[in-house]
Amino acid sequence: MRKIFFFIALLFTTTLMADEIKWAKDFNSGIAQAKAQHKPVLFVFSSHTCKYCVLLEKTTFSDKKVIKDLNKNFVSIIAYSDEHDAMPKELWRPGTPTIWFLHSDAEPMYQPLMGAIGVKDFLQALSIVKKTFKRTTISKKNLTKRVHK
Repeated sequence: MRKIFFFIALLFTTTLMADEIKWAKDFNSGIAQAKAQHKPVLFVFSSHTCKYCVLLEKTTFSDKKVIKDLNKNFVSIIAYSDEHDAMPKELWRPGTPTIWFLHSDAEPMYQPLMGAIGVKDFLQALSIVKKTFKRTTISKKNLTKRVHK
């Protein structure tokens, strides 16, 4: 009986965990994780009192497809201005939400997206970022091979 209860509890916990984005503890640990896992980074600069930040979290960041894609293919980091979370000054912008896609070395891939982006557009952005990250990672590996020959 205990085994059945344990299995049900484990299944319930796993299901709950799959329904939210796995945010890194902080910026530095997120970048370290991205380097170790060879993944691109989603970095969000947000605020609890910003209506568009709240909208982004309640819609796009609550979508099952978005959650699944982010948890599988990205390291996600969020910093809140109203909690004075640490972030590189180079990524600061005066508005929130600010959405950055970064290489695993914390260098920006593009200019940031500003505002509450919808699910469809966000999923399209994730697709583009994954392709670009894969292409640039392959290019960097080839360059390293040529330099070390």
